[in-house]
Amino acid sequence: MILSSLVDPFISIPVFGLAGVSLFLIASTTPSLLGQQLISFVIGIGLFIFFSTVDYKIWRKYYWIIYIFSIIILTFSLMGNDIRGAKRWIEIGGLTIQPSELIKPFIILFFAYQFSTRKISSFFNIFIIIVMFLPLMLLIFKQPDLGNVIIYTSVLFSFFIISELPLIYYVIIFTFSIIIAPLSWFILQNYQKQRIISFLNPNLDPVGAGYNAIQAIIAIGSGQLFGLGLGRGTQSRLLFLPEYHTDFVFASLGEELGFIGGFIVILLYFVILAKILLIGYNCDHKFGRMVCIGLFTQIFIQVFINIGMNLGLLPITGITLPLVSYGGNSIISTFIGLGLLISVSNDKKNNPLVIR
Repeated sequence: MILSSLVDPFISIPVFGLAGVSLFLIASTTPSLLGQQLISFVIGIGLFIFFSTVDYKIWRKYYWIIYIFSIIILTFSLMGNDIRGAKRWIEIGGLTIQPSELIKPFIILFFAYQFSTRKISSFFNIFIIIVMFLPLMLLIFKQPDLGNVIIYTSVLFSFFIISELPLIYYVIIFTFSIIIAPLSWFILQNYQKQRIISFLNPNLDPVGAGYNAIQAIIAIGSGQLFGLGLGRGTQSRLLFLPEYHTDFVFASLGEELGFIGGFIVILLYFVILAKILLIGYNCDHKFGRMVCIGLFTQIFIQVFINIGMNLGLLPITGITLPLVSYGGNSIISTFIGLGLLISVSNDKKNNPLVIR
C-alpha cells in the first residue's frame, strides 16, 4: 500500500521498462556484469523509496552542507587513480564512486534553492550564483569530464530561463558566448579536439578518432527495423563497437532490437519527461518547480546527447543513457532524482506518508 501510494505509474512503468531493457542488453552483451547492474538497481530503488518519502523541502536546511560536501568530494576525485587519462573516481572499500555523477540531484537541489529565494533580476544575485557555480565546473572540467560540464551548465541555464531574466541579460550571454566560443578550443584536451574533428568527418581517421562513431552507425544500421535479436549483435559481441554497454549502449540496442526497440526506449523517456514537466507545472512551491526543471533538463540533455552521438549527429562525449547504460553511479543518481520528483508530487497531495 505504501509503495502504491508513492509510485506514479507514469514514472514507475517507463522506469522499470528502461531497467528491463538495460538488464536484457547487459545479459546479452556482457553477462559477467549483470549481477553488478542488478545490485545497482536494487540500491537505486531503495534510495528512490527513501527520497520519495522525505519531504524535499527539508533539504533546503542543508543547502550549504550540500554545496561544501560537493566541492570536497570533487576535489578528492582529482587525487584518485588515473583511469584512461581521467581522474573522476574514488575507491572506497572496493567500491568505485564517481562524485560528478552522484552529486547531480543534490546540486540541482542547491541551485533550485538559490533560484527560488534570490531575485534573479538583480545583477548581484546573478553574479553570486555564477561564482558558486564556477568552482564546481572547474573541478569537473579538470578531471576532465566535459560531458558532465555540459549537463550541469544546461541545468543552470534552464534555471535562468525559467526565472525570466530581463532581455538584456540574454543579449549579454549570447554576445559573450559568441566571443568566448572560439577561445574554448584552446582549453580542450587533445582527445576532445580529436572527437570534434572526427564528428565533422569520421573518415579522416577511421581507425582512430573516428572509429567509435563509424562503428556505432554500423551497429544501428545493421539492426534495421526489428533488430538481429538479443545476443546476436555482431558489433558488440565481436568487440568492434567500443563501450557497447555504457556510452554506446543505444547502438547495441539498435543492433539487437532494431528501430522498433529504439523507438520504444525513446517513447519511455518521453513519458518520464512529460510527467516531470506536469508535476512541476502543478507544484505550488517555486522550489519544487525548480527541482522539476533541473531534473527534466538533466535527463533530457543526457538522453539527447547520448542518442545523438550514437547516431553520429553530435560529437562523442562521455554521457550515459539514464537507467540503460551500465554503471551504478549513474543509476543511483537517477533514482535519487526521481525520488525527489515523487516527493514534489506527493507534497501537492499533502500525503501523510511523506516525512516532514
